[in-house]
Amino acid sequence: MNFLPVTLRAVCDTNRVLAEATARQYGARAYADAADMYRSECLDAVFICVSPLHHPQLACQAFDAGLHVWMEKPPARRAAEVVEMIRRRKDRVALVGFKKAFMPATQKAIEIFSRQPDAPLRSMLAEYPMTIPEDGEAVLREGQYVNWLRNGCHPLSLLIAVAGPVAAVTVHRGRHGGGVCVLEFRNGVIGNWHLAEVENRGQPVERYSFFGDKSHVVIENGLRVSFHRGIPFQYGRNTTYLPEGLDYGAVVWEPQNREGTLENKALFTQGIYDEMRYFCECVLASRPAQKGSLEFTLQVMKVNEAGLISGGHRIDIP
Repeated sequence: MNFLPVTLRAVCDTNRVLAEATARQYGARAYADAADMYRSECLDAVFICVSPLHHPQLACQAFDAGLHVWMEKPPARRAAEVVEMIRRRKDRVALVGFKKAFMPATQKAIEIFSRQPDAPLRSMLAEYPMTIPEDGEAVLREGQYVNWLRNGCHPLSLLIAVAGPVAAVTVHRGRHGGGVCVLEFRNGVIGNWHLAEVENRGQPVERYSFFGDKSHVVIENGLRVSFHRGIPFQYGRNTTYLPEGLDYGAVVWEPQNREGTLENKALFTQGIYDEMRYFCECVLASRPAQKGSLEFTLQVMKVNEAGLISGGHRIDIP
């Protein structure tokens, strides 16, 4: 909030003590009821950061009050709830905080392939620590809030941000809960998400590889971006892997942690600032969100649900 083009007027929490403590930090007013806050304050937008159990109700309440809405991920427990939010949104700006879709590293991968129309993206490989519930149908039926939705939306939103809408999903679950999730995109790109079975959060087990016709991009732990451009190559004739010139080989970007400046801080490297800044820009320009929109969100939720019920079978995404 200190870096965004906003003035925080009010804070609402069912825990009034917490609301007042937060409000004091920003010189805002505190409320324990959202409807009371909307009646009493002249607001443009609201940031909703609660459980996905409450996101749909609070978002629709804000839309009905004529407010623009930013909400944390995941936006709901079921895709149908996102459909209802789309119906209630009208002309308001709505955005969901899928931070990995907004990471500078993700945006760099998108930029690289958009600049190479003659070398399009062909396939993707994601490595992310995740297991999938054994009884996915029960998860959906009972509305359980499991880690497959809580954190699985991170790699899914990143892959969809890069490659676009998904046509079909197939998940093969291993004996211990990990496995593989195969994503078939409508543009022909194929995505392979390796569900790594690890418990140690300290392990560097997050990695994304994007393969094109003439180059590929790697994102390691959300920070280090490598752009591999290859070298002029003739089988059996090359005598050096370092040909003359600077237009070949790999380019690497990573935070320069020697400096404690903004571009090296987690709020910025993880995409949290960029997702909220983009929301503010859309509100100020009176234009609908494209990145992180409710339509994008619906794609993520449909893929999430398809993965839960796949059980090794190919599930089409309508």
